[in-house]
Amino acid sequence: MDNGIHFISGLPRSGSTLFAAILSQNPRFHAGMTSPVGSLVVGLQRNMSNENDMSVFIDNEQRTTILRSIFPAYYAAVHPHKVVFDTNRMWCSKMPLITHLWPTAKVIACVRHIPWIVDSIERLVRANKLEPSKMFGFEVGGTVYNRFDGLASSNGMVGFAYHALREAFFSEESDRLMLLSYETLTANPRHALREVYRFIGEPEFEHNFDHVEYQANDFDIRLGSPGLHTVSGPVRATKRPSVLPPDLFRRMEPDTFWLDPKNNIRDVKVV
Repeated sequence: MDNGIHFISGLPRSGSTLFAAILSQNPRFHAGMTSPVGSLVVGLQRNMSNENDMSVFIDNEQRTTILRSIFPAYYAAVHPHKVVFDTNRMWCSKMPLITHLWPTAKVIACVRHIPWIVDSIERLVRANKLEPSKMFGFEVGGTVYNRFDGLASSNGMVGFAYHALREAFFSEESDRLMLLSYETLTANPRHALREVYRFIGEPEFEHNFDHVEYQANDFDIRLGSPGLHTVSGPVRATKRPSVLPPDLFRRMEPDTFWLDPKNNIRDVKVV
């Protein structure tokens, strides 16, 4: 990875696909939706642990080499000479490992007001009313309250990402973390990208915010969630009423910890 690697992480339905699509307009960059690299890393970590009797033959130097090798091995087929942005919500929970493997890498965590994340997921569920989603184990019963409980659980789609984000935000490695809010990215994308370029130390690029395209239709259909990773058209903020019951919406409003300066004890950059 001679040209550098950075990571996109954070909360679901918070603009990571949109952000990656914008970055990909720069011919020096490669970015996209969640890649298999994170799963490969954690799989090998476990297989090289003492759970495997043969781990006695693997030392930490070998573990480092093997884990580092996953990245160039995977991305060699994608491009030869680009800065890579690898996307996975789990990266916020792997800040010490990222620092060890890639000391100059930065992590951009996409965030959004929690009620609107759940609202966005619920809209997908309602839009795809004829086919259940893998996000909920292909279950067809339940209510929006059941779905919220599943999403918010410690291993749920939202709950895990939220806890990983908090871990990174308060970690000793938080100096390499930037939080990019969906609200800023959609309302003022030029400012948002300018701050990203400054954070990663790359020369700025003139992006076209009037026409941003990305899709992963085959993957989304496999999940039973068509449109999950579709981006099309201009970048803009839109106002709409929530489809969530008001009591459920209010329950999640206090969870936006990054907006309170008193919580930012490590001076994490928040855009």
